[in-house]
Amino acid sequence: MPKNLSDTLPSRRSMLSGAAAFAAVPAFSVLQAQASSEHDQHSGNGAGGGVSARPGSGAAPSGVGTGISHAGHAGFAGGSVLPERAGIDPTAILHDFDRGKTSTLPDGRTLREWDIVAVDKEFEIAPGVTFPGWSYNGRIPGPTLWAQEGDALRIHFTNAGAHPHTIHFHGIHRAEMDGTPGIGAGSIAPGQSFTYEFDATPFGTHLYHCHQSPLAPHIAKGLYGGFIIEPKEGRPKADNEMVMVMNGYNTDGGDDNEFYSVNGLPFHFMDFPVQVKQNELVRIHLINVLEYDPINSFHVHGNFFHYYPTGTMLTPSEYTDTISQVQGQRGIVELRFPYPGKYMFHAHKTEFAELGWMGFFEVSAS
Repeated sequence: MPKNLSDTLPSRRSMLSGAAAFAAVPAFSVLQAQASSEHDQHSGNGAGGGVSARPGSGAAPSGVGTGISHAGHAGFAGGSVLPERAGIDPTAILHDFDRGKTSTLPDGRTLREWDIVAVDKEFEIAPGVTFPGWSYNGRIPGPTLWAQEGDALRIHFTNAGAHPHTIHFHGIHRAEMDGTPGIGAGSIAPGQSFTYEFDATPFGTHLYHCHQSPLAPHIAKGLYGGFIIEPKEGRPKADNEMVMVMNGYNTDGGDDNEFYSVNGLPFHFMDFPVQVKQNELVRIHLINVLEYDPINSFHVHGNFFHYYPTGTMLTPSEYTDTISQVQGQRGIVELRFPYPGKYMFHAHKTEFAELGWMGFFEVSAS
């Protein structure tokens, strides 16, 4: 598997320039070379089926790299990387809300505590392509922290990586707890620890990330995660509540991304569709932590949804099928699927979709 990706992979711009949608990308054939027959047996949905060249043609087939599936949609030839091989499981991350270790304070409030460790770790993000990530608790994105409005929070952070790091939480707190270099504890050096303490406010869909300089690579390398604060009185109960963190991967050392994904693995939800039931209330905490691109988006096929910007109000702002988010922006998407079937969701910037940011909802009859 290639380690020095700048020697093997072209930039995003060169991959897509002059190419029609889903056309062959010969320089990306390293991806096909590592396609796994084991994955073909396990992907189950046929979305990532391989494509072979014409005998004797000597040319890369149409679909290598962007990988035409037999459904006619983009994907890696041979399918996305299996979670156990990648070191990331986007499907498990969907519903993995970490409520921490809880206890009761003398004033009767709930105290929630978490241990978060910054770890340098390599991830196989595409067939044959490893990414030297910086991660919280060994995953990209980091754990989704869940609290209720008014809870007392303690996050015990240890830096086990090779570079200084911090954790900056989006929310309301004292300056000393902001995870900003030069303020309070500031940068946490390798081998050092610090405990961030603050109250859970305001309610909404938030995020946390490293704020060490240079800021862009410290985030883009994988140091980010979701931070959900439930309203004190709660929200209407959702039948299926999940988190989707939109991200990208810069693999060639440049200032753009070559891969895009939700919850860490490009094209994963093409091969492993998100399972929902007809007419159930689906609530998605949608978070954009994409670096190097100023805007990201979310579009669902065959349906519309209510959107709650930042999740800080209980009344939606619009009813639509497409929304955009800038870097660090987030919100709640709520929808019901009235009909069974498979419905695509993806970035409505086609370049992002063709490089990994697409998937399916698979709706089963109620």
